[in-house]
Amino acid sequence: MSPEHSAASPFAALRPLPTGGRFTPLGPHLAIAPTVSVVVPAMNEAENLPHVFATLPSWIHEVVLVDGHSTDDTIAVARRLRPGLRVIRQRGRGKGNALAEGFAACTGEIIVMIDADGSTDGREIIQFVSALVSGADFAKGSRYIPGGGSDDLTFTRRLGNTLLRRLVNRIYRTRYTDLCYGYNAFWARHLPTLDLDCEGFEVETLMNIRAARAGLRVHEVPSHERCRLHGESNLNAVRDGLRVLRTILRERRRPAVRPHAPAHAKAAGQTANQAANQGAA
Repeated sequence: MSPEHSAASPFAALRPLPTGGRFTPLGPHLAIAPTVSVVVPAMNEAENLPHVFATLPSWIHEVVLVDGHSTDDTIAVARRLRPGLRVIRQRGRGKGNALAEGFAACTGEIIVMIDADGSTDGREIIQFVSALVSGADFAKGSRYIPGGGSDDLTFTRRLGNTLLRRLVNRIYRTRYTDLCYGYNAFWARHLPTLDLDCEGFEVETLMNIRAARAGLRVHEVPSHERCRLHGESNLNAVRDGLRVLRTILRERRRPAVRPHAPAHAKAAGQTANQAANQGAA
């Protein structure tokens, strides 16, 4: 048996990581070119941030913390834990508004959204990024596909999510396995397509619907939701479920927005048009 196929060196035949340029190493034999921003909306999450930040990969480009009028030392703890952290003091109210303000401040080419309560694991970010660099426009976390799960779903939340998901799949001809989950990632160039204009927890549903209606390539990524570590959730299953329902019905009347083409695609299209024009001449 040759050395490159031996059990002792399974990666011996792989090419080394590229050197120079602007490649970001994700592991010993994997690198990406796009920069990654992680947005963390937080309100009174000082106790949870040490755990949340500890799970974030070292290779991400930036972390944007959106502070939703915290009355504890959330900002001070976050800055102490992560030098170079970008802090946005939320002007509006609600999770949807916090994410919109955080997304607008990002400088990375890929944007990842996670929760600050410890329920989402930053070590899963690599799976979302991998889906995007493999061709997806929008990577949405799912607790209901193999590899995913939840330690925190109550019977009421699970039932509500199931009914609302089925309604979305029926109205918008999607095949989503999960709907109301706050772990998602997408290319920053699609921000105008998503055009977030909601305030509350309905934001995840809004993003999923608009991504589908715009014809974005959506890929579901298995994710395991854990229980909140400290503090109490601001989510109210009935109140926020009704907000989600209103969002689902309202979006039917909204014109779909065409996705924003990347610069290289525009350049290729212009080159093709020029060639066609020259040929016609």
